[in-house]
Amino acid sequence: MPRFLLHSVSYAGFWGQAFLSVDDFIRKAAELGYDGVMLMAKRPHLSVLDYGPAERQALRSQLEKAKLKHVVLAGYTNLTADLEHGEIPHREIQTQYMIELARLAHDIGASAVRVFTGYDNPAADYGKQWKLIVDTLRETAARYAEFGVTLGVQNHHDMCAGYETMNDLIRTVNHPSCRAMFDAWAPALHGDDIEKAARLLAPVTVHTTVADYQLRPRFRYNAPLVNYEKQTPFVQAVPMGEGFIDYKAFFRGLKKGGFDGTVAYEMCSQLADGGELATLDRYARRFLESVKK
Repeated sequence: MPRFLLHSVSYAGFWGQAFLSVDDFIRKAAELGYDGVMLMAKRPHLSVLDYGPAERQALRSQLEKAKLKHVVLAGYTNLTADLEHGEIPHREIQTQYMIELARLAHDIGASAVRVFTGYDNPAADYGKQWKLIVDTLRETAARYAEFGVTLGVQNHHDMCAGYETMNDLIRTVNHPSCRAMFDAWAPALHGDDIEKAARLLAPVTVHTTVADYQLRPRFRYNAPLVNYEKQTPFVQAVPMGEGFIDYKAFFRGLKKGGFDGTVAYEMCSQLADGGELATLDRYARRFLESVKK
């Protein structure tokens, strides 16, 4: 049976949403009936700059008191950043950030840390960027093993957004501490068979993050032609079960592939019904009701 987590980014005050502190968010997740939390590892939530030994111990105690037994940290990386300036050791900087997240995860009782790969950078060719990502993840995974924490790679940024490429990446890194945190929304937007994608990635996936969306058509007015030009649709977050992503097929594929990890719900963009606290709570409850069916 999957364990259901609530992602704190949902209550971080972005995109017009209501803001809750980490402490208030933990109380909220427990109140709503979640099994655990996914904590945003940056300000205004869980920054390594703000959480020293005393703060980490207090946070761990609060999580235990709230009976939130499953905790994942959400790191924010771009491993291909600023390749235009080779004298800046960005790989070392981001590797150190990821190692500090492993230390933080260990201290508060979290099992895994989510990271991203990188945005496609025109300053380097694809092969160079691929090697940079593989080498960085392999080195970082070895450090994670020392803490007993899993390094999870989400199919979010440009590099390895495709599900076959994500599978290739995990196989190429080839370290037991590096696993996928494979989500449905990217392959759904790509037009892929998400049950097939989920079944392929399931054996190496330890966590998935869920949100549902509808596509809103966009148009630009062309005055000389007295007509409209079609633009890339806007992706609008809606309550679970009201969007275009076939989560029944996605979870069916994960199950067939042997997935037995955690599932987090996030409200990581503008919501169709606004960002009031009551709306966030309603969406969070709707997720649990939907997936438990």
